[in-house]
Amino acid sequence: MEQNLLTPMPRIGDKAPSFKAVTTQGEINFPEQYEGSWVILFSHPADFTPVCTSEFMTFASMEEKFNQANCKLVGLSVDGLYSHIAWLRTIKEKIEFKGMKNIEVKFPLIEDITMEISKKYGMIQPGESSTKAVRAVFFIDPKGIIRTIIYYPLSLGRNFEELYRVLIALKTADEFGIATPADWQPGDDVIVPPAGSCNTAKDRVEGKEEGVECKDWFFCTKKISKEEIFNKVLN
Repeated sequence: MEQNLLTPMPRIGDKAPSFKAVTTQGEINFPEQYEGSWVILFSHPADFTPVCTSEFMTFASMEEKFNQANCKLVGLSVDGLYSHIAWLRTIKEKIEFKGMKNIEVKFPLIEDITMEISKKYGMIQPGESSTKAVRAVFFIDPKGIIRTIIYYPLSLGRNFEELYRVLIALKTADEFGIATPADWQPGDDVIVPPAGSCNTAKDRVEGKEEGVECKDWFFCTKKISKEEIFNKVLN
C-alpha cells in the first residue's frame, strides 16, 4: 500500500529549509544568500485582500527600521508573480491606511503557485485553508537557524511592533547572554541565567553579585540600558 509522504514542519532550532524562488525582486536562493543577516520570512493568504494589504503597507513602512537591526524581510503567498506586481503597484498608487500612502514594497515577495515552499514551511494548514497560506512568521538568524515561529489565522492581522520587539529581544539575548521577561521592552530589566552552583545562588541572594538583584535564588534580574542594547543590536 502506497503511503503518503508528509513533510515535517520546521521547528525552532532547525536549519531553515532551503529553496530557490522567483520573487518581485528577482530570483533568490534562500536562506543561503542571506547568510550574515537576520531574516523574517512571512506568508500571507492572498494578494488583493484588505488584511494583507494593511500588513504589507505596515511592513514596508518599517523596512528601514528592520534593516538597521540587520534584518531582511521576505514575503510569500501562493499567488503568481504578475498578481504580486499588480497588487504592489495598486498599494503604491491607490491605497492609504493609517496615514500611510504612496508605499512602495521593496522587499521580495515570493511566487509560490505550486505551494511547494509553503508546504515545506508548514504554511498550508488544511483546517484553515488548503489553498491559502496562513500568516506564518519565521525569524531566521545569520547562520540560517530558525529562532522563532509565530502563526496567525487568516482573519487576524499581525502586530508589527511586536515582531520588531521579538527581533530585538532575540538579538539582545544573544549579545548579552540573558533572557527577557514578560512584556519586555529595551531598557527594562532582563533575566540573569539561573545560578550554576549553590555558592553562586548563595552569593546572589546575599547581594554579593554586583549589578544583580534577586527575588529568590532562581529569579534574578539586572539592568541593561536601552542605549547599550541598541549600540549592540543595531548596525
